[in-house]
Amino acid sequence: MKDQFTPLKEKLTSTLFKPFQLAAMALVCSTLLFGCSGDAENQATTTQEESSLAQEAPVEDDGKGIGPVATVEVGAEVDEALAANGKTIFEGKCAACHQLSDQKIVGPGLAGVTERRKPEWVMNMIINPEEMTKKDPQAKKLLAEHLTQMTNQDIAENDARALLEFLRQNDKNI
Repeated sequence: MKDQFTPLKEKLTSTLFKPFQLAAMALVCSTLLFGCSGDAENQATTTQEESSLAQEAPVEDDGKGIGPVATVEVGAEVDEALAANGKTIFEGKCAACHQLSDQKIVGPGLAGVTERRKPEWVMNMIINPEEMTKKDPQAKKLLAEHLTQMTNQDIAENDARALLEFLRQNDKNI
């Protein structure tokens, strides 16, 4: 026996739920459409970035680092006045992270740095630490080893030269 309200229920059900069914179908379709297109765009962007990185010419490692200092003239003897100025700068800007021994604090110990690195490299690292750790092979290794980016202390080239002379003095006294 058929319920007398069955036709009314069917009519109400189809009338009331049809918009919800259409909305749900539209939502599913748009999700699929946007999901697929987003992946394609992300893949295309990633591929473009990878190809542009691959096209960059590798930086030639001449041991002088990356930065404004191309050549440095250092004498056979340490310039004591310049080294004294470098000591003052070191104590104010460098000593919180670096020891003059081989002991690591935050950054590496600096004992022997002027024997391991060219003067230009030392000065470029002081002046330009962010770019050095991005492009210079030795600076990249130091960053990987110490896991801390050297802070740019906004040191002028003449102050970096004084720091270099102080580090040379330190290395001669070890």
